[in-house]
Amino acid sequence: MDKCIACGACAEKCPKKVSNAYDAGLAKRKAIYVQYAQAVPLKYAIDADQCIYFLKGKCKACEKFCPTDAICFDDPQKKRSLNVGAVVLAPGSETFDPSTYDTFGYSNSANIVTSLEFERILSASGPYGGHLARPSDKTEPEKIAWLQCVGSRDNHIGARGYCSGVCCTYAIKEAILAKEHSKNGLDAAIFYIDIRTFGKDFERYYNKARQDLGIRFVKSRITHVEPMDENGKHLIRYANSAGQTIAEEFDLVVLSVGLGVGDKAIALAKELDIELNHYHFAKTDSFDPVQSSRSGIYVCGAFQGPKDIPSSVIDASAAAGKVGSKLSNARWTLTQTKELPAEIDIKGEPPRIGVFVCCCGTNIAGFVDVPAVVAFAKTLPNVAYAEQNLFSCSQDTQGQISQIIQEHRLNRVVVSACTPKTHEPLFQETLINGGLNKYLFEMANIRNQCSWVHRDDMEKATEKAMDLVRMAVAKVSLHEPLTEPVTKINQAALVIGGGVAGMTAAKTLAAQKFKTYLIEKNGELGGQARYLHETWQAEPIGPFLQELIHDIQSDQDIEIYLNAQVDHVDGFIGNFKTTIQSNGEPKVLEHGVTLIASGAAEFKPQEFLYDQDQRVLTGLELQKKLKDQDPFEICRTAVFVQCVGSRIPQRPYCSKVCCTQSIKSALSLKSIKPDMDIFILYRDLRSYGLREDLYREARDRGIKFIRYQNDKGISVRAGEAGLQIQFSDRVLQRQMVIHSDLLILASAMVPEKSNPLAQLYKIPQNEDGFFAEAHVKLRPNDFATDGVFICGIAHAPKPLEESIAQAHAAASRAVTVLSAMEISVSGMVALVDPNFCSSCGVCTEICPYSAPKFNEKTGKAEIQSTLCKGCGLCVASCRSGAIHLKGFDTGQIMAQLQSCMFDTAPFEITFS
Repeated sequence: MDKCIACGACAEKCPKKVSNAYDAGLAKRKAIYVQYAQAVPLKYAIDADQCIYFLKGKCKACEKFCPTDAICFDDPQKKRSLNVGAVVLAPGSETFDPSTYDTFGYSNSANIVTSLEFERILSASGPYGGHLARPSDKTEPEKIAWLQCVGSRDNHIGARGYCSGVCCTYAIKEAILAKEHSKNGLDAAIFYIDIRTFGKDFERYYNKARQDLGIRFVKSRITHVEPMDENGKHLIRYANSAGQTIAEEFDLVVLSVGLGVGDKAIALAKELDIELNHYHFAKTDSFDPVQSSRSGIYVCGAFQGPKDIPSSVIDASAAAGKVGSKLSNARWTLTQTKELPAEIDIKGEPPRIGVFVCCCGTNIAGFVDVPAVVAFAKTLPNVAYAEQNLFSCSQDTQGQISQIIQEHRLNRVVVSACTPKTHEPLFQETLINGGLNKYLFEMANIRNQCSWVHRDDMEKATEKAMDLVRMAVAKVSLHEPLTEPVTKINQAALVIGGGVAGMTAAKTLAAQKFKTYLIEKNGELGGQARYLHETWQAEPIGPFLQELIHDIQSDQDIEIYLNAQVDHVDGFIGNFKTTIQSNGEPKVLEHGVTLIASGAAEFKPQEFLYDQDQRVLTGLELQKKLKDQDPFEICRTAVFVQCVGSRIPQRPYCSKVCCTQSIKSALSLKSIKPDMDIFILYRDLRSYGLREDLYREARDRGIKFIRYQNDKGISVRAGEAGLQIQFSDRVLQRQMVIHSDLLILASAMVPEKSNPLAQLYKIPQNEDGFFAEAHVKLRPNDFATDGVFICGIAHAPKPLEESIAQAHAAASRAVTVLSAMEISVSGMVALVDPNFCSSCGVCTEICPYSAPKFNEKTGKAEIQSTLCKGCGLCVASCRSGAIHLKGFDTGQIMAQLQSCMFDTAPFEITFS
């Protein structure tokens, strides 16, 4: 496996004739498949269950044709023993196989594919080079149907009763991408039970698809697809919103298959004596969501339950945080320092530039003439070497580039590939391994800016790619080695917010022996959890909360400040100074990192007679009554109304917890008074994941769920006999009235829109007021401001167990800073020439990171390099031209323009 270069020779020669794991329905069984990460093939692997050699003892074609001898069938299996202090299990999940009980005809039709196979159809490295085509005849489909909940929310044999949580959003994504790939206009229809876009910003995505892009959403569960006709089309019959039976033909049918635990993961759990639940996911409790049933063994990702990528990444950091707490005494004892070659001194050397042009499989090479770009690069001034790579970011190519740097004495490097946003650090590390300063590097983004946007015109895409390469070469010729400022780390942490997330983060940090300051704006700890009764798994929250508060208050490494707020913040990663007011007394806290866990509040409605009639409560107020063991003696009928204040133009997001909380509260009321009539009025019932069992239990116990028409509204009137609740039933298409003794409003979760912490710590909020992470998938716990981290419902609406997991994750991310004695920051920062500085102060006012300041002795501006993000605002705003940005100096930018716009002819620009 280490020798594999992902060239694909093995897959090409395999008699099964499939090139990767998910090349749509072309061969429903696969012998050789490719393991992907971010659409980049990493290594090919052999499925022993499908391989001819393993089944019949003959073949070995892949071994014969492998150019690097990466395949060896005679290599004996080796066992290794590892002595570890903890184990993290992340075996992932498998998608449901619709051929198990083939009610849709998946096995017999090339034009019925799974959602994962459709992903491969759309992929530039897939079987059709990213062109939208149906497998039967390779023509572009005019109509595509997505069928939701295939293998999920289904108690029939072979299916799974839970909701897989990810399918609705990925179906919307696929439909949007398919419409973008379509040349002739695509009719995309999604057939669903409930649209469950409950994640952060997912509802906006759904609204965009529905309102702006014309994707049809049809509420109808499809159980059967008519076989393909002579034109390759499938007939689907369904009932529309008016109750009429419709028969509609589609060129392609996509089965949105759910997630489950594979047999190998189940066997591993059995081997490790890990308890699984009835769906074979690792059993955990809400208060310790990554701890397995066995001490010292932790779980994360889809093995713990069906979840998306951001949640899986958060889980992974949470598990790492738990391991860090357990093994803190052993930190650094087994650490090995990577030996790096000495940095080459390039002073006095003329530029010798190496240009590496990436094919990215067919992602770039399918739309850009890569050999032509390489040939062009060889003609450019100062270029000493140029070549094309199949995948420049693969591990093998990285090693080759480092070796070429040394062999050809290259002193600057240009990589023409994808976006530097994700890949620049990787290539900079390659330069370090080759002995070059990491800043002697430039990246030309010929994927996003050429192959993606000019996919229909290879000539123009290639011409533009040449221009980008020419500009990159011109700029890198003027690059100089940069040094990275190093600062010592103050090994203390500040946690803002004393709710469950904040306390959990503080406890995790203190368990790893880091001094932690915990500040809470109210007079007591606990946050919103003080009003909650039970988790969705029926675990009492009160005792857990009291124990957590006791642990926090008795921990000598945690300093608590109540009735506290942040007044002022100075400093940067590793060295923050935060001034707080606690009980009227000012206090300066010095710390290396900051964790934001400031929480959110329950929306207080101004409708439905709330705050006018004591029989109208919010969901949280009902939880408090349940916690206080209110007998509800005079209550014979109760009505829950969902999405109060959520999923509306003012707050177009789902609050995620409301559906489950209403179901759980309804079941609690049923337990108190079994004869109580309970109705839940909903738009889409979003009991995601394993919570579907709770929904099923509620229906079985007689709780009635009615889908109301949101556009027609709900009216509430008070009377002596009870509350009169009028609404329009979406199924019956008529007005309905329920007389109730109790009305519970499932209110939205709302953040502080203009949170002062955003300005104090230079951290962004999204349109809804929740804090915006650095990257939704790659860095869901980090901010773009280094050293500041996020957790809990200040980040997005989430239930208790997810807040706890994210708190562990944020603490884990913070420890990556605190555990180091010192840290280096980017060398690409601004620099002031004091000879030209006029001390006007514009730079100090405009910088969002407070990096410029005045030197008290000289009165001139200077840049605090540890705060500077290299954004260039101060450079562009400086009236006297005194500020320069290292790596983006005026001469370098002008060299790019001159090379592209005027070839090699000199030019002048006059500024007025």
